[in-house]
Amino acid sequence: MCQHFLLSAKARTLSLKAIYKGGEDKAYDTFKRLRWPETDGEPVCPACGCLDHYDISTRRRFKCAGCGKQFSVTSGTIFASRKLSFMDLCAAVAIFVNAVKGLSALQLGRDLSVSYKTAFVLAHKLREALGAEMKGFGLDGEVEIDGAYFGGHVRPENRKEDRKDRRLKEHQTGERRVVIVMRQRGGRTLTFVRKREAEGVALAKEHIAKGAKVYADEATHWDELHATFPDAGRINHSEAYSADGCNTNQAESYFARLRRMISGQHHFVSSAYLYQYAIEAAWKEDHRRLDNGRAFARTIRLAMVSPVSRAWKGYWQRHAA
Repeated sequence: MCQHFLLSAKARTLSLKAIYKGGEDKAYDTFKRLRWPETDGEPVCPACGCLDHYDISTRRRFKCAGCGKQFSVTSGTIFASRKLSFMDLCAAVAIFVNAVKGLSALQLGRDLSVSYKTAFVLAHKLREALGAEMKGFGLDGEVEIDGAYFGGHVRPENRKEDRKDRRLKEHQTGERRVVIVMRQRGGRTLTFVRKREAEGVALAKEHIAKGAKVYADEATHWDELHATFPDAGRINHSEAYSADGCNTNQAESYFARLRRMISGQHHFVSSAYLYQYAIEAAWKEDHRRLDNGRAFARTIRLAMVSPVSRAWKGYWQRHAA
């Protein structure tokens, strides 16, 4: 399914259109099938749920026979008011899911032959759609919890006499944030962005079921976990990384992916949107064994069930100089 959209990260949209004759129609049919899988791609009115409709083929829109409202395959979804063709969107999703350690907006824009602004918003919309998969999700069984700090780097002055102690608060940017991860062994991953790692204890109480076996490192702020999870396991990394099954190796595996994503691809990530990059890394870590075709279809399906993005629709109009 959709194998003609599984392209290398260096593919260009113009090349795609030349290779796949009728590609836009195939891409459109793919979106219809993934938006309305219960009816095998037959349109369902998002307003009233009616199946009877009229085709407005010249505009790729439908008119509901019940309520009379017009809608398209992307109406009410994260791709609402799209300007890109369906072929471009399919290529973007294929490139995005194939980049297992992330993809910069600049590179995505070059791959699609679109502007940086277009690629930036499109990538963030896809990250928002991935995050919707884990809303309201809880963890149980064996869960690892850990935190790691990102951002807030202050470049030192050139001359030694001009350098300041960057450990002091007044010499910091205030942009440094901690990503707290909770990974269920054999299950899913939850991520949160906070100012202090100690806030992870309250998050664990909220999102991890009582009776679960929680593993953490030797940091003293995790001592409070024992009040809620008496059987919590602790590993002192100065002595060992794993002992009798007690470790945080899966949490560290997640952070390895996120660090390489940020340092190797994005270089700089705003603290305001760090949570979306953390979600992307978690989704790709959880689905690392999923083949490209299913990852592609799953991502488009998530985009089709995600509502219009209030954060990213019209983003550049709100941030115009």
